[in-house]
Amino acid sequence: MAHPKRKTSKTRRDKRRTHIKAEVPTIATCSNCGATHLYHRVCPECGYYKGQLAVEKEVKA
Repeated sequence: MAHPKRKTSKTRRDKRRTHIKAEVPTIATCSNCGATHLYHRVCPECGYYKGQLAVEKEVKA
């Protein structure tokens, strides 16, 4: 197995890791109720997806 001849500097190590970072998730607004949700997901508030009812939600009394 190969071994490095010299220590990798902090700058060189960090340059390699520049693309590794957290990204902000894309958020959409529901066309039915106006709540925010992740793209390509059913709205957690009303259960609609692309203007059609996808999941029946229970009404809280």
